[in-house]
Amino acid sequence: MAEHSPEVRALEAVADLMCLAARTAPKARGLDNLHIAIVRGGEKARVTAKMRDVAAADPKAGFFARDAAGCDAAPLVVLIGTRVAPLGIPSCGFCGHDNCDACAKAGGRCAYNAGDLGIALGSAAAVAAAHHADNRIMFSFGKAAIQAGLLPPDIQIAFGIPLSATGKSPFFDRK
Repeated sequence: MAEHSPEVRALEAVADLMCLAARTAPKARGLDNLHIAIVRGGEKARVTAKMRDVAAADPKAGFFARDAAGCDAAPLVVLIGTRVAPLGIPSCGFCGHDNCDACAKAGGRCAYNAGDLGIALGSAAAVAAAHHADNRIMFSFGKAAIQAGLLPPDIQIAFGIPLSATGKSPFFDRK
């Protein structure tokens, strides 16, 4: 697909709207710990190369290579990650610790950070679907982006949403 084709321009507009939806999605205590970016070109290639490295290193992680091929077919990927920072919510314990101080001391992960990320991902994917852009939420892209150093070190959980506009979705036939 040509870089400046109508389809790619439309995907760029959809990606912008997806970023807006993720940013404005509801968040616990109104605290925004999200990192949102659009990944394309050399940065995307760096992440898909890391995805293939993960697949080669772990026989159980072959889906990383499959997902890399899907991302290669996508002109861009919306990347959404979260910082892991306990929110100081009294009497919670959803993280498995007694309180936020115990969670932080143990290096735990706040359940609300992951929940906020999930809501943002769902909001972004809904925008893509509403605009008929082929998409799929991929743990593998987010994990590889973290490992490739594409995200700030305080972003510990991330997912990618590749976008495509072709006659057949590259994310549909998954083996």
